Amino acid sequence: MPAVLANILVGLATSLISAASLWLWQRAAAAGRARSRTRFFGVAPGQNCLVVMGHHHGSPDVVSHHDVHAVLELGALLNELGATASFESAGTFRGGNGGRTEFCLSGPNANERTAAHLAHHLPGVAFRPYGDGPDAIALLVGGQEHRWVRDELGHAILAKFTPPGQQAPVFLICGQSTEANRGAVHYLRHHHPHLTRTLPSLDRFCLILRVSGITTYAHEQVTLLTDATETAFTP
Repeated sequence: MPAVLANILVGLATSLISAASLWLWQRAAAAGRARSRTRFFGVAPGQNCLVVMGHHHGSPDVVSHHDVHAVLELGALLNELGATASFESAGTFRGGNGGRTEFCLSGPNANERTAAHLAHHLPGVAFRPYGDGPDAIALLVGGQEHRWVRDELGHAILAKFTPPGQQAPVFLICGQSTEANRGAVHYLRHHHPHLTRTLPSLDRFCLILRVSGITTYAHEQVTLLTDATETAFTP
């Protein structure tokens, strides 16, 4: 066999082996990411999730503009997980999550289910009521107060827990404003791989997120302020 032909055959064989190895590596990596997402969210492809939507704090029949966009981003996240969603209104939905991963969206003033989740499962977390003072709708976690500055700064809770007697977790996403709600959903969608690698426990956590520069950056400048898990779940 001529040396040139032998070199060509060796090159082809090497390319085929490299391509096959790359394909196997990519497939294994994709499978690993899928397992990681399933563990984090408790959702396997094809499963149905429960999304409980809040309403405008002043009107139970109206959903705020930013909350609509937050729900749309939740839908995009579930589509990436290969899951489907059933949407319920906080004002009318009652009962457990029925073996489905639940996403409960909006603060306690706009979502009755959020208020119940906080009272029953996160006793270390509270929101001050609406008002005109500087501490209006401040977020209280333990002895720490996180204030809201209209159109500039907001905070949100991103928590995960499984209620007693239920088989699937609840993701509680509640902010001081609709912009903060939307920022928290944005953070969950784009940073859950990092959380999977860094959180001490994926079964139960409570994170405080900060959404800043709202007038300039809307909901997108959202950062993790602190992990408040120990405080949030302690009476």
